[in-house]
Amino acid sequence: MTTIYDIAKRAGVSSATVSRVINEHRDVSEKTRQNVKSIMAELDFRPNATARGLATKSSQLIGVFFQDHLLTGLKHPFLQDVLSSFEVVAGEKGYDLLLFANYSAESMDNYEARARRRDVDGVLLFGISKTDPNVSAIIKSQIPCISIDMDLYGPRTGFLASDNVGGAILAIDHFVENGHRDIAFFADIYNSKPGLDRLIGYQQAMNKHGLPYPSEWTLHSDFSEQGGYEAAQRLLSLEKLPSALFCASDTMALGAIEALSMAALVVGQDISIIGFDDIAILKYLKPGLTTIRQNREEIGRRAAQALFDMIDCPQSHPPILTIPTELVIRESVACLIPSSKPVTEISPNY
Repeated sequence: MTTIYDIAKRAGVSSATVSRVINEHRDVSEKTRQNVKSIMAELDFRPNATARGLATKSSQLIGVFFQDHLLTGLKHPFLQDVLSSFEVVAGEKGYDLLLFANYSAESMDNYEARARRRDVDGVLLFGISKTDPNVSAIIKSQIPCISIDMDLYGPRTGFLASDNVGGAILAIDHFVENGHRDIAFFADIYNSKPGLDRLIGYQQAMNKHGLPYPSEWTLHSDFSEQGGYEAAQRLLSLEKLPSALFCASDTMALGAIEALSMAALVVGQDISIIGFDDIAILKYLKPGLTTIRQNREEIGRRAAQALFDMIDCPQSHPPILTIPTELVIRESVACLIPSSKPVTEISPNY
């Protein structure tokens, strides 16, 4: 078996230098680092993870806590893309992800206790409610933590989210540019930060354009297709229907389209719809759904970079990051302005 002493002899350096290269110390020249790594690869040398952890006082593990109201688990379209890009950055740093599988806040033990039991170096929180009683403990724990879509503040805790308010404003602006004034909104019943921010953006945009938004046109449901379907059924029971519908998620929009189609309403003609997320399945939908795109890969990458900055530099200030959203225009919005064509450009939100 190849040892660090074999590597050191071959590279013409001390075993301590090889150890510093393995443990990513910064006091080694780039030339020496590359030489040692090249020889390690040539000799198929794999550092012992346990020994490395003892030397660096690092487990090389990131704990991931994920709460999914929709019970989709790893099939969740947003989670898949975010975790994929997060994992790429983690892998480049020599880290593995440890997914704590839970489906409801009630079934979760204390996050801090579980994180410490597995000795993780940092924590990613995804889809967790701010009212979850476990959240305050992890913030106070001093374990580096980054949250996606939840505004947490602490000495070692930062958060990252899409520009949900701005994205919602883009959606309403697009409706108005195409002549719509009666615009309903399907909101998040769980009052998540993304859902609340999209509601705020909807209301701000409606106020900006001087448009009313009756309470009966804001229908709360969950982000699922079933949630969108049920909300659309409630909408259809109203005496007056809006000309346009903004859904807080694409999956909601898909369910709404099903219910509206069953009522013989043609999307993009009889009623216009905009979703939020730009999930992959939309490429197969006809007519194509206009939506607000979240840059999921960028969210995962930036979240990982921010977390590792906190791990590597304990004195660094926890980040608060907002990722731009953009309007993706397809065929689901009708133009109500006489002798005009629907707006067809894609508008980024900066």
